Amino acid sequence: MLPFLLLAVVATVQAQLPGSCNFEADTCGYTSDPLFTSWTLNPEGNFITVDSVQQQGKEVRGGEEGSRESAGRRGGEEKRGGEEGRRESTGSRAVLLSPVMGLEVWSCLRLVYQVSGSGSLQVQQRLEGQSFDRPLWNSHTPSDSWVIASVDLHNTTEDWRVVLEGWAGDAPDSSVAVFEIRIIPGFCLECDYEDSHLCGYGNQWNTNVNWYVGGGVARDPDSTLPDDHTHNNGTGHYMYVDSVYAKTFKEVAKLSSPMTTVPMSGCLSFQYQRGEERGNLFSVYTRDQSGQYQDLWRADADETSWSAGTWEWIPVQVDLKAPYPLQVVFEVTFNSPRGGHVALDDISFSPDFCSAETEPTFEPAVANCDFEHGFCRYSQDQHTDSSPWKRVSVRPNIYRAGDHTTGAGSFLLAHSRLGPRTGYVSRLFGPVLPGNMKYCLRFYYSLRGFNQTDQALEVYLQDQASASLDRIWTQGERSRGIWVSSDVTFQIAQPAKVMFVSTCRSFWDCGTAALDDITVSLGDCDLTAVPGALLSVPGHCDFEAGVCGYTQDRAGDAGDWVRNRGPTPTSYTGPRGDHTTGLGYYMHIEASPMMSGQNVRLLSSSLRGARGPQCLRFYHHMYGSGTGQLRVLLSRDGEETLLWKRGGEQSITWLRATVEYQCDHQHQIVFEATRGPSVRSDIAIDDVVFQSGSCPEIEIQTGHVPSNSNDIE
Repeated sequence: MLPFLLLAVVATVQAQLPGSCNFEADTCGYTSDPLFTSWTLNPEGNFITVDSVQQQGKEVRGGEEGSRESAGRRGGEEKRGGEEGRRESTGSRAVLLSPVMGLEVWSCLRLVYQVSGSGSLQVQQRLEGQSFDRPLWNSHTPSDSWVIASVDLHNTTEDWRVVLEGWAGDAPDSSVAVFEIRIIPGFCLECDYEDSHLCGYGNQWNTNVNWYVGGGVARDPDSTLPDDHTHNNGTGHYMYVDSVYAKTFKEVAKLSSPMTTVPMSGCLSFQYQRGEERGNLFSVYTRDQSGQYQDLWRADADETSWSAGTWEWIPVQVDLKAPYPLQVVFEVTFNSPRGGHVALDDISFSPDFCSAETEPTFEPAVANCDFEHGFCRYSQDQHTDSSPWKRVSVRPNIYRAGDHTTGAGSFLLAHSRLGPRTGYVSRLFGPVLPGNMKYCLRFYYSLRGFNQTDQALEVYLQDQASASLDRIWTQGERSRGIWVSSDVTFQIAQPAKVMFVSTCRSFWDCGTAALDDITVSLGDCDLTAVPGALLSVPGHCDFEAGVCGYTQDRAGDAGDWVRNRGPTPTSYTGPRGDHTTGLGYYMHIEASPMMSGQNVRLLSSSLRGARGPQCLRFYHHMYGSGTGQLRVLLSRDGEETLLWKRGGEQSITWLRATVEYQCDHQHQIVFEATRGPSVRSDIAIDDVVFQSGSCPEIEIQTGHVPSNSNDIE
């Protein structure tokens, strides 16, 4: 069984909300989803677990706990609640559901857990009536002891449940265990250090100087350390670091908050004491997931907490803008053993900025544009030597690729043959971006026909004060006529505009440069959401990191769905690249080894039903003179219902499809591809997404398009 390390208990117990559980005697109303492997309550209490080979214990099942001595459940046919039901083969995947709760205030969920071997654990939020759970946090990092995770929970007026999904993994001795679930009001950054887990704050171990818990009934009566700020007496607790053990120059002690899980902007407050101000430096930083630091606050060199013969707590307020996950780091540096001490207490956070004069957090979405309904907030250059970018659309056809957004929508095009001159310079300006911030720019481009030029497409930053230009990206190679994703991280000190430039001085060296789906977000591109990096959502898949639980239907299949990158083996059929990035992966059927009329089926993982409508969106590629048919089916209790179908050659580009359906029971979605009359019948899918509620847009009706329909509108 898993080894574990009990945490030290602090006298004061923080107020807890419904849904909290320490698993001492029972599971506090938490139950296992009967469609998956059961979580097991340790016979001696204290934690629940799911193992690659289940140990003897009590099964957490449907509100009842029954003894069992079985090895892990594997799936198959079984009786459940008097009804015969098919159970998905899920290995040691276990889903634990909390009781139904309400959450009208912002709260923090703290989870004490351990992952061993190849196991993983994910926390989700299930809103009543919603068909898909909202991923909040996950971990697949093994540890030798208990670990504390902190997850911020938005306030909501709807009823909801906590969902814990544990995967024991396939490796021997793999397991996942949960020791405690604690839900408390407030933000996860907040802490008065009266909590037994210290609110998930952690000390970065140093041989000589470290942060320690101060105060409490067991304190040294001869200690010169202060009373805590929370209770203003000797029984409360705080964190402190002392220089008495410092042995070298610049000894550093770091105390780090838990990593935030949601964007946070507002006022960070805390109380501190500082002795011997000339012997130490006290600073506060933020640290992102890549380990990059940014200054937040620093104590004045001459400031001290000693006043009128007593130590006093000094309040601090500082504005915090966290558009992506980060930690707050409290750092103290000592120059000698006589550097005194620093104490910290009562960290709090407010969503309102400390000062009314603080500018609100910039919303970078104003710079996003898919060009479906115009130029958004982008503008053209008025120089006499410029040739404007044209907003164009291409009807689905077998010669020219359409836009990236839908395959039949609009995009921007710079083209030497659209103007009277032999060459061109096309400049496109984005909206003004505020200074002193880091940004991530993402966009899709497609280049055709360029010959030996590094100016086919460039991206510049134009400073709004000096009008100076700084090139941050360039591309001169052809993209084979496919849409390729690119991103660039940049930081600006002063307000600036992003400028896209396509240049061609000679008609014979020029081609076409196309732009689509521009997005701007705050922070480093490596730290913001990228394809394949999203938390696991059933059915979602861009196939970049695998097949996301999709399986082949072996019964009667004459071939296979194949995960592929680049062109398919057969010429004049199939895509030349995926839809996600242009250089990634997709799923397709290779028609060569199949006979006409034979089909292959790809099944999603099991999806939970809901009373309301659900929306499926995916991209399909059906190019080739012998293309057959693609169907989407809903499979439930052995019966199938047709939701969508297309037959025959559709387009040389990826086309978006949206399917709205309703199913209030557990079900699967089936992608069924049928080979046409010739080997030029490859069919592909990519970027499958499921959403609760009605589809926001009507599907593009393409049908079979004549081969000469390649006009630019």
